[in-house]
Amino acid sequence: MTTTALGGAGLWTTAAQAQAQSQTSSSSGKPVILVLGDSLSAEYGLKRGEGWVPLLEKRLAQQKVAATVVNASISGDTSSGGRARFAPLLAQHKPSLVVLELGANDALRGLPLTDTENNLMQITKAAQAAGAKVLIVGIQVPPNYGGDYTRRFEAVFSKVAEATKSGLVPFLLKGVADAPDALSLFQADRIHPTAAAQPRLLDNVWPELRKLLPKQ
Repeated sequence: MTTTALGGAGLWTTAAQAQAQSQTSSSSGKPVILVLGDSLSAEYGLKRGEGWVPLLEKRLAQQKVAATVVNASISGDTSSGGRARFAPLLAQHKPSLVVLELGANDALRGLPLTDTENNLMQITKAAQAAGAKVLIVGIQVPPNYGGDYTRRFEAVFSKVAEATKSGLVPFLLKGVADAPDALSLFQADRIHPTAAAQPRLLDNVWPELRKLLPKQ
């Protein structure tokens, strides 16, 4: 979830992808699902098309759900970074659903939990004010952060979801980070899941996302 040369390359790929998708969605009239995330959603260290967000596009097509997915995720992004760039994304893409996957880098950088909570809250409220539903995707930190911190960090996502009546995925990496063979499901940095783990990430998101999809 750190910014590296790979992350930078992913940033430009994602930006170009988002622009192309915006043009497609505006001409097709399909509802837009906007994914605002960090490297866990930006295909860090993966080939394009292997991440859980592109897999979501394929699942929507398989299920004959008419929607366009715009992946506005950037490797290394924090909740404050997402908040700062959200208004233009909201105006450009006019999403019906926002998938908010941010916060992991806040923990890695030791940023105050109150700031993370406030940023996620403001992004969510802005999306709702524009008429979009929101799905908050939670993350957890390893036990070495300390029991009190790990509990308070995990609670941030549920608190925002409850306060804003948004959807919630409690833990994006469930079945990956806590799997018996967890090491085999992560890249060499032990932070970013491999391509083999991406379908599980999608399976964690899908049940809650499906509840919020626009009626066909």
